Amino acid sequence: MKDAAVTTSCLYFGRVMHKRLLPFRHRLDFRIFSLYLDLDELPALSRRLRFFSHNRWNLFGFLDRDHGARDGTALRPWLDARLAEAGIDLEGGAVRLLCFPRLLGYVFNPLSIWFCYHKSGRLTAVLYEVRNTFGEQHCYLIPVDPARAPDRPILQSCDKGFYVSPFIGMAATYQFRLAEPDTRLAVVIRQWTPEGALLVASQTGRRQPLDDATLLRAFLAYPLMTLKVIAGIHWHAFKLWRKGAKLVPRPPAPEHAVTVVRPPLGRAAE
Repeated sequence: MKDAAVTTSCLYFGRVMHKRLLPFRHRLDFRIFSLYLDLDELPALSRRLRFFSHNRWNLFGFLDRDHGARDGTALRPWLDARLAEAGIDLEGGAVRLLCFPRLLGYVFNPLSIWFCYHKSGRLTAVLYEVRNTFGEQHCYLIPVDPARAPDRPILQSCDKGFYVSPFIGMAATYQFRLAEPDTRLAVVIRQWTPEGALLVASQTGRRQPLDDATLLRAFLAYPLMTLKVIAGIHWHAFKLWRKGAKLVPRPPAPEHAVTVVRPPLGRAAE
């Protein structure tokens, strides 16, 4: 367990962009901030920060029940069990989670990204935790190519197995391109269908310290941000419908909570 000298957890101030390419163009772009949390640092953060708490109400909060099994149980044992099912052992290495915080008690995370490190410091796997507006969640667990150099982008892909947008069918593939979070954050996701490139989404940001002054600045600069996220999703869904987007029936949720993606050894998504 780490002490109060927390250095890894931080905030990222930046932007989210979604651009639909087919069968018409539609774009959204808005400012956000995100938490980047080392799970081992949560107890110290909750003690040290006045405006942030773990598993209790505050101006900013992080609740275990918002992630993982979503039943309030500890997140690290849940993740270690999912990794073990995929044959991955971090041997106690760090787990860091990129997500929105609860703000005044509310949050909706369309996508949270878990960065899973071996004790040697090597990034071993990434878990993409996806949530839709129907109260459902699914995760894609993808090992990181062991041949990847630490300064190179993480390139991964998987078939879509979970219903998200009511205007996009299930015959699709995701391509992920991201860097390990550092002074800057860069995540790009492209969605491909049999008709071609359908959607590109990105999140960028600049690292800021996770302290009370920065949290207060975030609250003043992005008031009610988490409510704006869910409101923005529904507003742009309405605009897509007005443009002629067709509703796609929602299939049953996947039988398993986590899809383990096993790319060919030594080959990254392109």
